[in-house]
Amino acid sequence: MKVQASVLTAPRQDWQTVTLELAEPQAEEVLIRVEYAGLCRSDEHRRHGGTGLGGRFPLIGGHEGAGVIEAVGPGVTRFKPGDHVVTSVLPSCGTCRYCTSGRSRLCDYSAHVPTGEMPDGTFRARLDGEPIGGFCMVGSFADHIVVSQASCLKVEKWLPLDVAALLSCGVPTGWGSAEHIGKVQLGETVIVIGVGGVGINAVQSAAFAGASHVIAVDPVAFKRDFALTVGATHTAATIEEGAELGRQLSHGTGADVVIVTVGVLTKEISAAALEATGKGARLVLTATADDASDINVCLPGNRVSLYSVSVLGSLIGGCNIHYDIPRLARLYGEGKLKLDELITQRYTVDQISAAYADVRDGRVIRGLLEHKHS
Repeated sequence: MKVQASVLTAPRQDWQTVTLELAEPQAEEVLIRVEYAGLCRSDEHRRHGGTGLGGRFPLIGGHEGAGVIEAVGPGVTRFKPGDHVVTSVLPSCGTCRYCTSGRSRLCDYSAHVPTGEMPDGTFRARLDGEPIGGFCMVGSFADHIVVSQASCLKVEKWLPLDVAALLSCGVPTGWGSAEHIGKVQLGETVIVIGVGGVGINAVQSAAFAGASHVIAVDPVAFKRDFALTVGATHTAATIEEGAELGRQLSHGTGADVVIVTVGVLTKEISAAALEATGKGARLVLTATADDASDINVCLPGNRVSLYSVSVLGSLIGGCNIHYDIPRLARLYGEGKLKLDELITQRYTVDQISAAYADVRDGRVIRGLLEHKHS
């Protein structure tokens, strides 16, 4: 079948809208009619050739997504046509050592993420006859995709598909960065640096966990103001201002948890984030950079060791998609997690370049691609 998609043909080239040829699903694969795709900063990192994944071009953009199963291949046991699903930023085979030990975010299938190929090493889409994969084995910037059943998760039909798309990546990554990695506790002081589509959910999570003070740091005023509506108690335009607020509010001890969710991580940001921590604090690094070789975490060892600060990496917020996404959906249904409000602007497939300009310029919390189906 022919599908419309936004793709990257080479590093540092602009997004292009193209027509792809899509094959039928093979063994343990499903065909999804994609309705919505979230515009995560990671796709823009890929445009710059980064995120540390290596990989190949051309590449279909998009990893946050939600849609409807239209067909299944032989051996599919998790889904049937008509099921509503969200795509997963990383696959979960369910049988490798990482999946069976509760760390599905590290699934062995993730070895195929850089190229976007299927677990068997082949591709289902072609651009002008050339095989093309989807970012993170997904490619939700196409209106139909064929993916491994390991790369999606069934959701209940009461959950609107536009907000469901956000549960693919941005929401669990931010929420889990506070809950699972930062382990925010009742009464603590938390600083979230960068409150876009990921960081804003760290704010929600920290507030839900009972943090006494949740300080949202962002240079964009509208993001700071929005953070106050979803759980932030204070805001600051710079990390230094946020750090000072943290010291004041904690009576001089400094923040218990600092979560870094900026668009592009630099060594200056990581160093400033460390200075915002107090004794025994947790510094959570969720943000990434364009250049995989960039040394963007450069910290004084004495400050880390003598203050007993834990520096923690956060991949999808330490979430298990099969446990956390349904749980977050329930919190949304109960009115305890805001999702609709996160969608600042909606775009069509031929507006991806403009959409990412809005992301880079700080004009959106989360942009959403809405596929038009006839």
